[in-house]
Amino acid sequence: MPKDLLVVADLGPTQIESLLDRAARFRLGLNQDKALAGRSAVMIFEKPSLRTKVSFELAVHQLGGHPVFLTGAEVGLGTREPIEDVAHVLQRWVAVIIARVNDHQTLVDLAQSSNIPVINALSDVEHPCQAIADVLTIAQHFGDLPTVRVPETGLLSGLKIAFVGDGNNCARSLGQAAVALGAHFHIASPEGYELDDESLASMRGNGRTSSSVDSTNDPVEAVAGAHVVYTDVWASMGQEEEAMQRRAAFHGFSITPTLLTFARPDVILMHPMPAHYGDEITPGMLKHPSSVAFDQAENRLHAQKAILDFLAKGK
Repeated sequence: MPKDLLVVADLGPTQIESLLDRAARFRLGLNQDKALAGRSAVMIFEKPSLRTKVSFELAVHQLGGHPVFLTGAEVGLGTREPIEDVAHVLQRWVAVIIARVNDHQTLVDLAQSSNIPVINALSDVEHPCQAIADVLTIAQHFGDLPTVRVPETGLLSGLKIAFVGDGNNCARSLGQAAVALGAHFHIASPEGYELDDESLASMRGNGRTSSSVDSTNDPVEAVAGAHVVYTDVWASMGQEEEAMQRRAAFHGFSITPTLLTFARPDVILMHPMPAHYGDEITPGMLKHPSSVAFDQAENRLHAQKAILDFLAKGK
């Protein structure tokens, strides 16, 4: 049982499936547990946010807890005072630390210095809470959570998930979650922007027997026959100065109605948002009949309630 959720690989396949079942029950109102009743959670955000901030505040509140929001400037992790000191102080007041950080090492240091759960609300390495909401959305669309029987090959076995775009934190987390659930994960990125070899090897090593991982520079190859087509911004937060260079490198990697025709007729289109229309996705595509982007955004709340419930109870 992990104390923290810093990367998707902190969770085993059965733990991810348990989280999805728990999240589905929260979504349907079948789970009324108040795992944080009388307790507090601190949210330290070094980066701006809409979905993550609001959904986590609501999740803590709906679980009976009190959320305390702090900006990175207020805390000054590692600058105003040492991360170790911050962790030692916070663990005497709150039940959980939720942190959205610039540098993943900040999360590692917080987790190592505290005896309470630390949750990665986004770092430069991974975005595990987004990935749990993503696979929850996929499972609900192609399955029947929370009543579906999970096969030994994994909840998403037989599904092809195509990620088109930068080999970034969202791609890394989604790939890990997808293969842990038995899916085939295919990523298409321009040369020089692929997922690193270490991440691809980790996915292959952590995957179910029914899963596979492929990386290509051809979006059509990745999308062909896909059940899920997923994209994200070409320039993540902190990469704004590279936007023009990346726009040129990613030419031809936009999700368009034409590209979707290479996928299955029942394909679903996903985006973690915010979307940069005209770059990774053409205007109007999030309202395309195949799009589940707003269901995906809604599921951030249910997934994060499940994560908080899971870590607070220790089971």
